Amino acid sequence: MNFLRNPLGRLRLLGIIEGISFLLLLFIAMPLKYFFGFPLAVTVVGLLHGVLFILFCFALLNVKVVRRWSKAKAMVPLLAAIVPGGPFFIDRRLKAEIQDSR
Repeated sequence: MNFLRNPLGRLRLLGIIEGISFLLLLFIAMPLKYFFGFPLAVTVVGLLHGVLFILFCFALLNVKVVRRWSKAKAMVPLLAAIVPGGPFFIDRRLKAEIQDSR
């Protein structure tokens, strides 16, 4: 749980959880709604994903301020978060930055 003390660690964790929630929304909840007539799935998973995305944005803002990231550098994780599976691709880069800062 030491990674939660580090802003980059929190960003990584929220990125992975947010990325999973996005995939669940796209590939589980939406088919349940549109193919099986179960709209509650999108309501619940969509709300959860929205909250996680907002938390991810706050964590990213925290990293930008604490680590003094440029706007361009902060845009990479933000743009990755709106692409399905994107947070999983930037996770390696964030992990490497944590290891480089030790």
